[in-house]
Amino acid sequence: FQSQLLSNDGHNPLMKKVFDIHLAFLKNGQSEAALKHVFASLRAFISKFPSAFFKGRVNMCAALCYEILKCCTSKVSSTRNEASALLYLLMRNNFEFTKRRTFLRTHLQIIIAVSQLIADVALSGGTRFQDSLLIINNFANSDRPMKATAFPSEVKDLTKRIRTVLMATAQMKEHEKDPEMLIDLQYSLAKSYASTPELRKTWLDSMAKIHVKNGDFSEAAMCYVHVAALVAEFLHRKKLFPSGCAAFKKITPNI
Repeated sequence: FQSQLLSNDGHNPLMKKVFDIHLAFLKNGQSEAALKHVFASLRAFISKFPSAFFKGRVNMCAALCYEILKCCTSKVSSTRNEASALLYLLMRNNFEFTKRRTFLRTHLQIIIAVSQLIADVALSGGTRFQDSLLIINNFANSDRPMKATAFPSEVKDLTKRIRTVLMATAQMKEHEKDPEMLIDLQYSLAKSYASTPELRKTWLDSMAKIHVKNGDFSEAAMCYVHVAALVAEFLHRKKLFPSGCAAFKKITPNI
């Protein structure tokens, strides 16, 4: 069924079903032995259908990154190793897919997934996660065919960015009981990703959740207005929406 699975760059009902079954094995706890086969199957899947992950819509790549990263914090070391190897393979295949230019899509989706996992409080086991990052870095450094390319330094840059997000999160944990300080930290993270709309949106969403939890509804609304303006500006630059973020001036001069 290869041609059906690849129609519309993998964005079709059949691919969704096949991919969702693969993903279900990661979402629902499996035995260590079963997981070995699941990871092997996913490696084959990525190699067989790269365009579905790296060219079509972003949702397959995003969903996979989220679930793999969750496995990177597993208490079982073999699962962590397998997950790190799979994440590395995803980056490497993305790099090869762009004719060795960049793996920007996977890079972005990993950072977004880390941000979401933190927001969903699903990123426990910090030291275990650091171990996984170390494994990924080691893969990049010892991958001979990649030595002469920009790939190892891009991987290093990605793991550095993830650590920055994790450090900011650790600070957030310290200020859990101080909502204003917490929001300040969230805001500085959102600002540091001003050039990456998807990540800025992720952190603004996360800020809004905290505001709602604290009963600060006008502040939450302000976050959502910013998200809407961000999307509007993005669409405006793609020539899909006439007025961009200026449309929101009437609501708040902040925009």
